[in-house]
Amino acid sequence: MKARAARTRDADLTRETLISAATTLFARHGFDGVTVEAIAREAGVNKAMINYYFGGKAGLYEAILTTTFAEITERVETVRNSARPPDEALREFMGLFAEIATVRRPSFPALFLREAIEGGTRARAVIVPYLRSVLSAVAEVIARGVRQGSFRPVDPLLTHLTIVGTLMFFFATAPLREQVVARARLPFAPPTPQAFVAHLQELIARGLAATEGRGRRKLRARRTGRS
Repeated sequence: MKARAARTRDADLTRETLISAATTLFARHGFDGVTVEAIAREAGVNKAMINYYFGGKAGLYEAILTTTFAEITERVETVRNSARPPDEALREFMGLFAEIATVRRPSFPALFLREAIEGGTRARAVIVPYLRSVLSAVAEVIARGVRQGSFRPVDPLLTHLTIVGTLMFFFATAPLREQVVARARLPFAPPTPQAFVAHLQELIARGLAATEGRGRRKLRARRTGRS
């Protein structure tokens, strides 16, 4: 049993190492610009492991998308099903997206934007069910807020695109932003992910808050520390 558990851990570690290395390379160079040899070298494993675990480069690319979106979807569903107020649920959604983009898959936003720019030809069939689930969850939270009077009436799709698009762009452009700030010798440092997410959370909360009634009161109460 111990030997089997050790083999399972080793297999999981190898898969995760390959996924992490490939995500970084695909984000930098695109699918066609990355070879199996380069991925294996980045991961520090034999290139035969890519075929063994994923059936080749295309299978590895698909695994990156499915594992990342599966994690996002699972956590978004938890937010959807929680009893938290809608504004807090949206804040949590933005926070979990940022966590994945900074801790779990730092290169994923750039990879996904590259894929989107190229028309999503390799990812469309794989990610559509996940995108539908995430959009459905966010739309339901927004609709709940409108029904409860804490949000003004808004288009859920436009709101979803505003949140996700802004987060994707911020995290995907982090390397460029750091280079520009360094080379231009600007008198300020690039914003930290935590600062940007907090800014976006506040911006969205204010933008969605009902113009009158308890939506505004709740926002003022949070800022002043009252319950």
